[in-house]
Amino acid sequence: MPSVELPRHRWLAGRCYYASCENAAMSDGFDFVRSAVSGAVWPGLPAHPGALLLALQFQLEHTQWWPAERLAAHQWEQLRIVLRHAVETVPFYRERLGAASLDPAGYDERAFRRLPLLTRRDIQLQGERLLSTRPPAGHGPARKYLTGGSTGEPVCVTGTALSHFFSQALSMRDHLWHRRDLSGKLCAIRSRVEDCALADWGPPTDAVFATGPSAMLNIRADIDRQLDWLRAQNGDYLLSHPTHVRELAKASLTRGIRLPRLKEVRTFGEVLRPGLRTLCRDAWAARLTDLYSAEEVGTIALQCPQHEHYHLQSENLLVEVLDNAGEPCRPGQVGRVVITTLHNFAMPLIRYELGDFAEAGAPCACGRGLPVLTRIYGRQRNMAVLPDGRRHWPSFPRLHYAGIAPIRQIQVAQRTPDSVEARYVAERALTADEERCMIVEIQDALGYPFAVTLRPVNEIARPANMKFEDFKCDLPADPPGRD
Repeated sequence: MPSVELPRHRWLAGRCYYASCENAAMSDGFDFVRSAVSGAVWPGLPAHPGALLLALQFQLEHTQWWPAERLAAHQWEQLRIVLRHAVETVPFYRERLGAASLDPAGYDERAFRRLPLLTRRDIQLQGERLLSTRPPAGHGPARKYLTGGSTGEPVCVTGTALSHFFSQALSMRDHLWHRRDLSGKLCAIRSRVEDCALADWGPPTDAVFATGPSAMLNIRADIDRQLDWLRAQNGDYLLSHPTHVRELAKASLTRGIRLPRLKEVRTFGEVLRPGLRTLCRDAWAARLTDLYSAEEVGTIALQCPQHEHYHLQSENLLVEVLDNAGEPCRPGQVGRVVITTLHNFAMPLIRYELGDFAEAGAPCACGRGLPVLTRIYGRQRNMAVLPDGRRHWPSFPRLHYAGIAPIRQIQVAQRTPDSVEARYVAERALTADEERCMIVEIQDALGYPFAVTLRPVNEIARPANMKFEDFKCDLPADPPGRD
């Protein structure tokens, strides 16, 4: 492989392993690497798989600076191997690729785009016909991932130890990109965890680095209890869903509670709504870093260290953003997110329509060649459909209603082409004037004078996957395009 000249402003590969934060509270930096060899604490010699993670990080540190054309060439090289494996060992793809007359050995991008998209319904119906009959033994044991079913169509995807390893490596890249002080304390409020305190940050970080402690709290806890827990933990980092972070920040401002050690809020699992970064700065003087991922495919994009947009993780996924005609979106266009996995040989997902929409971005000024997503818009069911055919993604953050009525939570659903229902949780019954103001605010957010029905409720429960949606559309809608 030819050598590559890296931009001067990038981190040195060696430094990024040991200095994850310029202001880290550490002695000389070398004590971050967890050595598995007795008596050899520096330089650290991590055990397997930590050594493999460091080896991959060394490559990722270089590939992120490659020009887009070089990244794409290596993606297609890896994809040829995946396609050949799929044709030879996966019954579903043997038929699909054969019908498209696609020769994995000599395909090009145009031929690849002749393949129809793989849908969630395909995965549900095809089941084991999507599994490889001969997954490579060296990729490790298979493991199943059941999506939360936020679309109403839960799917089960099978991966391998190798595909999971790549997801772990990208999680570590996220830490290094954002220069986190690994000696700090991590607090996580999320689903599918037990309340607990741990001695380190857990995998994959603890496979390489000696970290500070972490603490977990199940997201079902009451917001006030969560805030009290956060204050007691006094952590450096908070990890949770955006809607939960919003409620915590708002409660913190209302109660006058500060979290003096909190450096960064990390969000995942939901669409990041406008205003939340500002709210976190107001409440805690903390920055917010978002992550775009899906249970079926792992990490899709990481927030740029220098900007608020996202870099696609091209070393592990081929991501397309397609317009209504199935063509790649230009910068500024919004389209469907379509993903092809590059390292899952147990159940390859080839041109999988995730169900999300995103805005394609221009190349980043940071110098990384990894493609850019300017913004993630979420699912089609979260689009408002106006009577004239226009569509957009509205947002109803509680912050908008703070000066109107004592609203704790709100969820708006479009039932007909010209009407919506707003369910809300309030501290008390609203007055007639408050209701009128609420209706005006909702109509303004929707961009149309819909007929609005207000319905007070005691609670708006989250779905099983705990991802809250403040707007849902019950109407059928075609995918949007933006010219």
